Amino acid sequence: MFRILIVEDDKNISSIISEELSQWGYETRGIDNFNDVYDDYKEFEPDLVLMDITLPQYNGFYWTQRIRQESNVPIIFISSHSESMDMIQAIQFGADDYITKPIDIAVTRAKIQAVLRRAYDYTVDTEKITYGELTLNLSAALLESKEHSVELTRTELLILESLFNMKGQIAKREDIINHCWQGDDFIDDNTLAVNMTRLRKKLNSIGYDDLIQTKKGLGYFLR
Repeated sequence: MFRILIVEDDKNISSIISEELSQWGYETRGIDNFNDVYDDYKEFEPDLVLMDITLPQYNGFYWTQRIRQESNVPIIFISSHSESMDMIQAIQFGADDYITKPIDIAVTRAKIQAVLRRAYDYTVDTEKITYGELTLNLSAALLESKEHSVELTRTELLILESLFNMKGQIAKREDIINHCWQGDDFIDDNTLAVNMTRLRKKLNSIGYDDLIQTKKGLGYFLR
């Protein structure tokens, strides 16, 4: 299990990242006292650090320099700034990658997996999820069976990811919406229903017309 230290003072963002990564088998820790980031780093001994640039007291560049004095642990910067100079400065301070806010959790997870692969030379088993005879290929956005391979949109992929992870149990509508659209206030049940209809039509074309079942008033599950 890889350990990931989340150095982010926005508790909402830190919580969303932590919950998502925990579902994928990572051990995570957030920071409470931003005066002692390095002490938390030494105690936790993470395999990767997510480092916000704008922090209380000292910024992320300061703590990255402190860590780099003793370690080459992978560090991915998080910032609300998307200007190229900020990204260049981050790389110069020792960043392995750069994520801009608002956070896209799917992109964040993919970047973490890519950096871990480069740093530790391992294969991410969680790039594929199976359910029965079906395989959800996350890196290629494909739903695969022995006879068929179906291309998925990003939203279709995230919907199926939510359902596959529940292994036949009910995935609540609000949890699927949050996973697909990360709490966007303009997204509602109707948006999910429209995307679910399109996904079901795609499944119908390969003979899986009853794969996604509806539990009225709760959500969806895989048959």
